[in-house]
Amino acid sequence: MMIEQIMERDVITLRKTDTIEEAIQKMSAHHIRHIPIVSDQGSVIGMVTDRDIKNASPSIFETEKRQLFIQRPVEEIMVLETITAHPLDFVEEISSVFFEHGIGCLPVVRRGKLVGIITKTDLLRTFVKLTGADQPGSHLEVEVEQMTEGLADITAILKEQHIQMLSVLVYPHANDASKVLVFRLQTIHADHVTKLIRAKGYKVLWPMEQTIK
Repeated sequence: MMIEQIMERDVITLRKTDTIEEAIQKMSAHHIRHIPIVSDQGSVIGMVTDRDIKNASPSIFETEKRQLFIQRPVEEIMVLETITAHPLDFVEEISSVFFEHGIGCLPVVRRGKLVGIITKTDLLRTFVKLTGADQPGSHLEVEVEQMTEGLADITAILKEQHIQMLSVLVYPHANDASKVLVFRLQTIHADHVTKLIRAKGYKVLWPMEQTIK
């Protein structure tokens, strides 16, 4: 899945000469925490967040200073070194960028122009849909030594039992010698499937054996 499939295209923006007060008003009106700062040509030249405003703002008890502060241009507090994404970047790659840099938002740029924006909430929503966690079903985890062979065996069992998969994920096991296949199944009762998988010689990590007796 690519970023252009989940990004917000109707982006709220500011110019560098717009005031901090305007930034506060837009954040409040649109329930957002990040606003890209763009040039007259539509290129991203910075970013301002609610945290930037909070960190630079005088105390709420200093009324006069605060009034002067919010009339200043956003260019005085915006972050200049802005990381961006491309519409054709893959969601998983951009998720890694969010994690590595500890950021909550990325402007999406094509040919130097702002075309969208992506937030941590967008990524989390996408992850929920990709894993099928938003649909009723059963969770199944199986340890396998040969991923391709194991996946083929387990999907064959699911096919025989007429059980549909909502999603399947793979992650390394703690011992590094094997993998864990994580299935979201379109059934509430998967006890018989679990028994068939164990009978095939695979270790079912979840549901644990005692939970299905």
